[in-house]
Amino acid sequence: MAFKIDTVLDEQVARMTLVGELDSLSARVFQTEIEKIANQPIDYLVLDMEKLDFMSSAGLRVLIFSKQKIGPKLSIYIVKPQELIIDTLEKTGLHHSVTIVDQYPV
Repeated sequence: MAFKIDTVLDEQVARMTLVGELDSLSARVFQTEIEKIANQPIDYLVLDMEKLDFMSSAGLRVLIFSKQKIGPKLSIYIVKPQELIIDTLEKTGLHHSVTIVDQYPV
């Protein structure tokens, strides 16, 4: 399945819906979307991952890049990730830097 990303900005919240597979090629698209919103006054990055089937280490790097690019005050919410993605976040310790939720707002 091809990767697809939709971005909506609403005040201090950036919502992105990620669909498909987030691999090394599609991570570039994800990073470009982050760069587009980086200069906005964003406090929350909400990533709907319900339909994301796979996330490689390149996708994890973009999550880390998001914090660095937007700033340390950024809170990242991951909404409805699949078990495989939760497992990846936990194995890398990145689950400590994000909030995993069933819905946003919490």
